[in-house]
Amino acid sequence: MKKFMNNVDDLLAESLDGFADAHSDIVTLGDDRKFVRRAALSPGKVALISGGGTGHEPLHAGLIGHGMLDAACPGQVFTSPTPDQMLAAAEAVDDGTGILFIVKNYEGDVMNFEMAAEMSDREIMTVITNDDVAVETSTFSTGRRGVAGTLVVEKIVGAAAEAGRSLADLKVLGDRVNAATRSMGVALTSCTVPAAGTPTFTLADDEMEMGVGIHGEPGRRRVPLEPVDAIAEEMVPAITAELPGVDVLLFVNGFGGTPLMELYLMYHAARASLEERGFRIHRSLVGNFVTSLEMAGCSITATSLDDEMTGLWDAPVHTPALRWGM
Repeated sequence: MKKFMNNVDDLLAESLDGFADAHSDIVTLGDDRKFVRRAALSPGKVALISGGGTGHEPLHAGLIGHGMLDAACPGQVFTSPTPDQMLAAAEAVDDGTGILFIVKNYEGDVMNFEMAAEMSDREIMTVITNDDVAVETSTFSTGRRGVAGTLVVEKIVGAAAEAGRSLADLKVLGDRVNAATRSMGVALTSCTVPAAGTPTFTLADDEMEMGVGIHGEPGRRRVPLEPVDAIAEEMVPAITAELPGVDVLLFVNGFGGTPLMELYLMYHAARASLEERGFRIHRSLVGNFVTSLEMAGCSITATSLDDEMTGLWDAPVHTPALRWGM
């Protein structure tokens, strides 16, 4: 294993210190690095808090800022944060307007955020993302996993929160965006969790894992490596089978080890496959946003857009990882 680090035990702490220093105009670290929050809070708005295991950067800390999250709670690599982290974050960012938790559907994340909500005396509601159509259950989750579609929920709901929408309205909107969002991933290589020191799984040079999870969980099946057009032709029908509308946001997300050249090639193939099926691409996003350490691979996400969701997607955003319109 080759990774840039001093030692495994200090990897998360030192990475968070560097992240906060690099983006000190946008974010600041909470006490004991329990959370990352906006450097300048917006009074009178519902606070959005998310989080999860690290190793998926820039999700979630990289999406803190105007138009998205107010705070994020980082766990160790691929490990859920603890309830005391969410409680500390809530204390730091809530001004009495209310808090919305945005939680990926993994057992540890759901349990710990739920415990934090029960322990808190603040008004808290929760949106659980479960956009992965690859499998119904996995090592980490009961039900569909929350993957790259989480970013779409955080962006659209974040814009609505910035506009002053109520907590109840944001909860309804978040659930609606999640229901309109579907994703599926494919891996060409495994990732290596630093504490483990060895790859999570092994693929031959001529194999790929179709439907892989963002923690390296097995997908639908292991298959021979195919041309990108054939890969898109398998993934797109699975993603679009349950979409409620034909006007979509197409988001091609890299897992950390795939060059942008290849991600844009996948976008081209996915767009063609969608359009052949009668879908219209209204908005697009391509890049490494919900990663799995250094895994080579990508996911395709499609969200059915209506006028309200399109306007909120287009609204100004300024975070370390995502920014436009400002």
